[in-house]
Amino acid sequence: MGVQLYPAATSVSAGGNLDLHLNDDSGAGTDAALTVTEFVTGDEMARFTVYVGAHPTPADPAADRGWPVGFTLRIPASWASGLYVADLNAGAANQSRAFFVVRSAEPGVNARILVSIPFPTFHAYAWGGVPGASPYWTEQPDRGRRVSLHRPIASGPSWETPILRWLAASGFAVDYCSGFDLHHDSSLPPAYRLLVCIGHDEYWTAQMRDNAERFLAAGGNIAFLTGNTCWWQFRLEDGGRTFVCHRDATEDPYTGIDNAHVTVEWSSAPVNRPENTLTGTSFRRGAGCWGNMDVMAGTAWTVRFADHWVFEGTGLNDGDTFGLGTLGYETDAAEIVDEDGVPRVTGRDATPSTFVVLATADLSDWRRFGQGGGATMGIFRAPGGGTVFNIATIGWGNGLGDSPDPTVERITRNVLTRLRDPWPAAHWEQIGPARAVTALVACEGSLFASAENILWVRDPVAQNLTWTRIGPAGRVRAMASPREAVGGQPVCLYSVTTDDQLWQREPVRRDVDWTAVGTAPGLVALAASFEGLFGATAEGDLVHLRFDQIGSGAGWARVGHAVDVVTMTNINGRLFCVTRDQTLWTRLPVPHEIGWTAIARTPAPVTGLAGHAGKLIISTTTDQLWWRDAVKL
Repeated sequence: MGVQLYPAATSVSAGGNLDLHLNDDSGAGTDAALTVTEFVTGDEMARFTVYVGAHPTPADPAADRGWPVGFTLRIPASWASGLYVADLNAGAANQSRAFFVVRSAEPGVNARILVSIPFPTFHAYAWGGVPGASPYWTEQPDRGRRVSLHRPIASGPSWETPILRWLAASGFAVDYCSGFDLHHDSSLPPAYRLLVCIGHDEYWTAQMRDNAERFLAAGGNIAFLTGNTCWWQFRLEDGGRTFVCHRDATEDPYTGIDNAHVTVEWSSAPVNRPENTLTGTSFRRGAGCWGNMDVMAGTAWTVRFADHWVFEGTGLNDGDTFGLGTLGYETDAAEIVDEDGVPRVTGRDATPSTFVVLATADLSDWRRFGQGGGATMGIFRAPGGGTVFNIATIGWGNGLGDSPDPTVERITRNVLTRLRDPWPAAHWEQIGPARAVTALVACEGSLFASAENILWVRDPVAQNLTWTRIGPAGRVRAMASPREAVGGQPVCLYSVTTDDQLWQREPVRRDVDWTAVGTAPGLVALAASFEGLFGATAEGDLVHLRFDQIGSGAGWARVGHAVDVVTMTNINGRLFCVTRDQTLWTRLPVPHEIGWTAIARTPAPVTGLAGHAGKLIISTTTDQLWWRDAVKL
C-alpha cells in the first residue's frame, strides 16, 4: 500500500499540536512530501519533507496500527477554524490522506455558530465490506464489531462538502468541530448559540447525545442539516481509540448490564431511547434510495406551512414544491396525520408534541430502491427553551452547490440567522390563519374564536391547523373563560355582544345554546380572573363583576383604567391586554387601581387575545394567529 498516515485525533485547537502516525508498508522507509491544505478553499497552508519509517502492520484490519508518531504538526494560532487535509505523497501511486478539524482556541468568541463535522460516520463507513474491518455492511455476518480509530481511512466528507463550501462563502461567522468533540468536551456547545450538524450524521455516542440535550435544555439551539441522524448508538472504548458498534443486542456484552449503552439503533430494545426526542424525526419512518440514487433528481418537497418564518422571503405558498434533488439518499420523518389537509404529528413515535411540520415528501415508492417512507421537515421547542430545526435529509447540500437553489439557500439563511441570534421565548410566532376574528378565548384545552357571527374551534398548538365551525356567535366582540368554577358559576365561555349583553356557553366542540346572564354596558374587552370578570370599556375604564354577582342585577364596579384597550385575557393569575397602538400590557387582577406595565409590541393590530399553558395567543387584522410565551421581555 505504500506510505500511510492517520492523525492521533480528528481535531486540534488552533495553536495546538497534532501528532501524525506514519508508515511505509513497503518495508523500506522513504522520504515523502507532507502538505496541509484547507479543505474548502484548497489553499496550501504548510509543506514539509518527512521521513516515513517502516513499521509492522497488524494482520487484523480493524486493529490499532500502533505506528509511532512520525511527525508532529504544529498548528499556527492564525489558522482559521475549519476542515483541513493532510496529504502524504511519496509518488503518484504512493499517497495517503487524512482529514482533521482545527477548532477555535477561543470557543464562541468570534462566532455564535458551531458546525459539527460527522467524523464518527466517516469512521463507521471506512473499510466498508472488508470482513472484520468495518461495521458495514449492516447484516454482513463477518462485519467488524470493534474497530480502531488509529488506522488510516479513506472516507471523508461527501454530502457535507457543498454545505461546507456554502458556509465558507455565506458571510456567517462559523467555528467547526469534529463530531467526536461532542463526546469528549461537554463545555464546547454551550460556548455557542447554535450547533449545526451537517450531511450524514448517523453515529452518536450516549455522551454526544447527552451533551446535545443538555445544551438544548440550557436554551441552546440545534439545526440538523442532516438525514439518517442519530440512528446508531456506538461506544468509545480503550481511552477513546476504539469504535464499538455491535448492531446486535445479543452480541453486545453490555446487554443486561448497562442497557442504556448497548450498541443498537437508538429506538431499539434494550436502549429504547428514540432519536425523535432529540431530532424530532427518525429514519424509522424515513426513506432511502441507495439502490438507485438517480431518483433523487426528480424528487421535491411540498410546503405545508408557508407562513412560518422558515419560509420567509421564499414566496412559497402551501402546496408549492421546492428543493428538487435535495431529498435522499436517506431521509427522516415523523408519524403524521392529516387534519383537514394540514399535517400534524401524532407523538406515538416519540416525536415531541410541539413539533411543527413545515414540509413533507411522500417517498413510499422508494421501497424499490432501499426503503420506502417519507420526509418531514420541521421545528420544535425543546424543554428548557432551546429550538430544534430538522431538514431531515442527507442531500440538503445538493441545493447549496455551485449554483445554489434560491429557495434552499433562503431557508438555510433564515434558520441560521434566527437560531444564531439571541431569540427570546417571548418572540411572536405565527401558528396559523385567523380570518376576520373578533374575539379569542382558550378553555379546557381548546381555542375558540368568534368570526363572522360564527363560533370556531381548534387546538392551541404551533401547527397551522384549520378551524372547525361549531355554532353561532352572533355579534360577539369579546370572550373570556375562568380557570375553575367559582362563585356558583361553572367553567364556561363568557361573551359580550355589541348590544352590551353578557352571555354564557358550555366550552364544548358542538353546537349548544348561549344563555343570557346579564349586561355588560360599554365593554369592548373581557377577561376572567380573581373570582370575577374584568372588562375594559370604550371610555377607558377597567371594571369588575364578581362571579357570584352574575345574574343578580349587580352593576360592574370601576377598579382602574384601561385606556384604548381592544382585547384582554388572563393567564397565571395575571391580566394581559393589548391597546390600539399594538402594545401588550400586564397587571395583577386586583379590584382596585394599579398601573399597567408594558411588556412587548404585537406584530400587527390585534383583534383577539387568549391565554393557554403559559402562552399568549393573538389574532390580528392580517388574518393570522400568533403566540409567544407570557413572560416579560
